[in-house]
Amino acid sequence: MAGMAGGQGEGSGRINTPAEGALRAVRSLVEQEQTDQATQLYEELGAVQRERLRREAAQRPVKERRGLVEVLRRARDFLGAARLMDGDGEDATVADLYAQSGQYLEAAEAYLRAGEAERAAAAFERAGALERALDVYRNLGARESMAQCLVRLGRPFEAAELYRQLGQAHAEVEALGGVKPEDSRYVEAVLRISTLLDSEGFTHRALAVLADALSSSEEARAEPGLVTEKARLLRRMGMEAEAEAMLLRRSVGAAAPAANGYRFLKAIPIFGELSLEDMKDLYRLARQVIIAPGAVLLEKGTPGTGLFVLMDGSVDVYSGPEDDARHLNTLGPGQYLGEISLVQDAPVSAQVRARTQVRALRISRSDFEHYLDTHEAAALRIYRLFTQNLAGRVRALST
Repeated sequence: MAGMAGGQGEGSGRINTPAEGALRAVRSLVEQEQTDQATQLYEELGAVQRERLRREAAQRPVKERRGLVEVLRRARDFLGAARLMDGDGEDATVADLYAQSGQYLEAAEAYLRAGEAERAAAAFERAGALERALDVYRNLGARESMAQCLVRLGRPFEAAELYRQLGQAHAEVEALGGVKPEDSRYVEAVLRISTLLDSEGFTHRALAVLADALSSSEEARAEPGLVTEKARLLRRMGMEAEAEAMLLRRSVGAAAPAANGYRFLKAIPIFGELSLEDMKDLYRLARQVIIAPGAVLLEKGTPGTGLFVLMDGSVDVYSGPEDDARHLNTLGPGQYLGEISLVQDAPVSAQVRARTQVRALRISRSDFEHYLDTHEAAALRIYRLFTQNLAGRVRALST
């Protein structure tokens, strides 16, 4: 009969229930384990009615709440479901529901209660609660994640010290690059950057950093340490004193050598829409690796482990690991391997072996997953571009 709780309008597929009986009808359908009908009716309720139902359900025994929680989950009211379950001892499930609803601070607290500290820290980061995230990472001893938080908190020297301990010179340079000229330790930062860049073979870039620092203020130009360092680098390059001014003018405008890896990483299509800050955060995740001639970078058929960006040297790509495998390609500086494994769980499709000694940037899959968890806007852009590129490949194969 029309108007009865649970009744169906002919051909409409809708449950025709008077508003005053809707709450009772949902509860009744839940008790009868008619979850699909209860979900449909819950979705058709107004916001005020749904809130009232959740409020009343919160006062009921756990067993009764469980049925309604399943209804809310199917209706994609993840926040309502999380709040109904909160306090029932299923903190990991509650945390996932809070995360699905975008309530990352509540998710983080629930993950902590569930003993999932690493996921809690990532949720704190995503919520912008960087100090809380830093505390959790510190307790975990996760120094790389601590350094990322410190950079985002505007504490570059502390971040740089951690990167120094980790032996990640390029990340230390990026962290110290955030020190402003008005900072009392600015000269110290510039000198450290210069030393690191020069030791990595980027003397021109070190000179550019020094030139920029010397032009930033009268105080910087008066610093003997900066002048001494500039002179050291010029002597190292075998340049005459009278060429100093020209060299500095050129180095001020010179781009950083592509071989530092940043520009290569930035050029990868799936990173093409990342903001400067997100791109810098991603670059700090990368680690420089040296691969001996003949060593295997990627083994066909094994799970993908992450991205390699070649900076120096070359690699050979073969159809398989066999001695008589077909040679498919040779790749060199600026080219990359394994980017699909960052966003898709699939086996490696070819055998890749170092032809010469190779210097590369490597981003592991686990580090990249953490990056996606803590950089929501970047994750959306990366997945969109990955999907577009994949669709383009499919179209190319089908034409």
